[in-house]
Formats: sequence, structure tokens, C-alpha cells
Amino acid sequence: MSERLRIALTKGRLQDKSVELFEAMGLNCSPVRNPGRRLIHALPNYPLDAVLAKAPDVITYVEHGVCDLGVVGKDTILEKGGAFYEVLDLGFGRCRFALAVKKGSDFYGTYKTRRIASKYPNVTRAFFEGKGMDVDIIKIEGSVELAPILDLADGIVDIVETGATLKENGLEPIEDVAQVSARLIVNTASMKLYKNEITDFLSRVERELGGKA
Repeated sequence: MSERLRIALTKGRLQDKSVELFEAMGLNCSPVRNPGRRLIHALPNYPLDAVLAKAPDVITYVEHGVCDLGVVGKDTILEKGGAFYEVLDLGFGRCRFALAVKKGSDFYGTYKTRRIASKYPNVTRAFFEGKGMDVDIIKIEGSVELAPILDLADGIVDIVETGATLKENGLEPIEDVAQVSARLIVNTASMKLYKNEITDFLSRVERELGGKA
């Protein structure tokens, strides 16, 4: 293969899990494990360069074609959207979006317009539109659990893994909004331009994931 592909990896846990997957596939990821100050990391034994980025930027880089592939959470895909192919569920980074309220409160037992706090206003809006409900959405950047405690909101829509943080703050999940995990995305033009290279990479990923199943 002559063409080097470029993949954007979401920094943090998804990056670590991606590296574990790639190493299990036989890829040498030492440049990613020891990045130093370099921003693009060339894998020495496979024609792939890795770019480490924040989740929304992974989608931006793939959508604009400066990266051919990306690993990003379904939560970011649902919130940000974009034009690209979502080709594989990688199976790690599993959690869920949930609607949570103060323990014991009757969220649906009122006709007043509910206020919902979330870092994910688009996900929240789509969820309640699907129910035919009008809600006021308040975007929160930090600890969204504070909003019901301070009576700023009637509920929150947020990522839930164990539910421990909700419980400690007197909140409980009452409904799942969407399931979330890491996804492999591909630029639409790259899929045509570098079909053989991308197909080879995808088949390697699928073989490794199939071996774990």
C-alpha cells in the first residue's frame, strides 16, 4: 500500500482503548503511547498516522477530509452530527444517555413545561421531540447534576455509566435516551479515493473484534 491513511483518535479513555485494539491487530503504536510534543504520530509498521484530538474535533477533521478515519463516541455523533460514514461499533466506551430526576419526583405527572439541563442540547431536544413534549433546555458546561439540586431544572439528560454520581446527589435515572459506545467513522471521499487501503484496515479491525466476540 502506498497511501498512508490518517486517523483521528479521541483523547483519553477512547484513545487508550483504540491503542489496545490496534496493538492487538499487530500495529506498533509506540509513537502514540509516547507522543511527546508531536501532533501527528506515524505508526512504523503500518501506513497509518494518528492524530489525537478532542471528540468534537475528531468529527470535524474527518468531515473535512484532513483525516480519513476517526474513533469517536456515539454521544458526540448524536450531538454534533455531520456528513461521514459510521462504519463500525467498536464495542468499548459503553455507557448510555439517561434522563435523571430528583429521587421520588414525578417528572411526567405535570402539565407544566419541564426544564431540562444538559451538556447535550441536541440529543435532549431530539429525545423529547420524539415524545411530542415541549421542554425548556438549559445548556450546562460543568456538573449537570447541580441543576436539579439548585432547582434550576426538573431533570437532566447526561451520560451515565454506573449511576453512582447520580445516586450520591439524590438523583435517579428514570428513562434511557440512547446507548453509547465508540464508533469508527470514515470520510465519504476517502472511502472512494482510498477504498483498498480503508477496506484493508476495516477488515483487520473486524477480524480482531470478531476474535473477541
